Amino acid sequence: MKQIKIGTCVPGPQAETWIEQLKDKGFESFSINYHMSLEGADLDRLAVRTADMLKNSGAQISTIGFYCNPLQNPEHREALKLVIKKAEQFGASHVSTFAGALEGKPVEESFREFGMVFRELAQMAEEKGIRLGIENCPMGGTWERASCNIGFHPKAWEAMFEEVKNENFGLEWEPAHAMMQLMEPVSQLKQWSKKIVHVHGKDASIDWESVKRNGVFGAVPYAVYRMPGFGNTDWREIISILRMSGYEDDICIEGYHDPVYCGEWEMTGQLHALSYLKWCRGGEFVPSPWCQ
Repeated sequence: MKQIKIGTCVPGPQAETWIEQLKDKGFESFSINYHMSLEGADLDRLAVRTADMLKNSGAQISTIGFYCNPLQNPEHREALKLVIKKAEQFGASHVSTFAGALEGKPVEESFREFGMVFRELAQMAEEKGIRLGIENCPMGGTWERASCNIGFHPKAWEAMFEEVKNENFGLEWEPAHAMMQLMEPVSQLKQWSKKIVHVHGKDASIDWESVKRNGVFGAVPYAVYRMPGFGNTDWREIISILRMSGYEDDICIEGYHDPVYCGEWEMTGQLHALSYLKWCRGGEFVPSPWCQ
């Protein structure tokens, strides 16, 4: 069993600067993320630069994320294909994205188009030895009116995995997105752990008193995103479930959402999350002498 690495997410347009500043902080992996546009990125150059920066550090680029709507935007689809083709140059084993949607329409109306688009993408990724993961973020959408990602609910996952059966195709899962929908993440992970190809380290805190008083339709906030270690998730159980299901990849902390550890406190929060998640996995691997 390989150690689950603990890394962090960095924005693609600032990847060089951020990785240079973070490479000696103890992060074991990095996810380079773009949202809706590659913003003119030269991925060939970036792959060379990041490899040079991480040389001898022990850290690696595990994931390239391009979060977009490949169902409705052909330019997004072509950019996602480019990311899949270039991921191996970074040494990345995953590409993460959204499932896309026919925006403003019920989730079910996107399933047919999803299948046609993602069968091709998953096959392309499989040929490159890349796992393709759908993040479980609603992006402000609902079941009746999807935003840019239908892949936020288990009912959609059932349809998605019926449409696309490739073994390399699965979920980029984070407990916070389940919690924001008032789903219990541990129960969800137990059911879906075999489909997890990548994990985001983001937590949440639910104000159940606010839910009781005000409901969940947006007039009064009932939950906030938190760094791991400050939210309600039992990360020890999360990591144990992942390990028992055979997961051997990484957990990338997704910061920049915590209302307390933000701005000048962002890195304090991220380093606490890094230390906490390493503790939750049992610390550093120490081989048993009787197994050698």
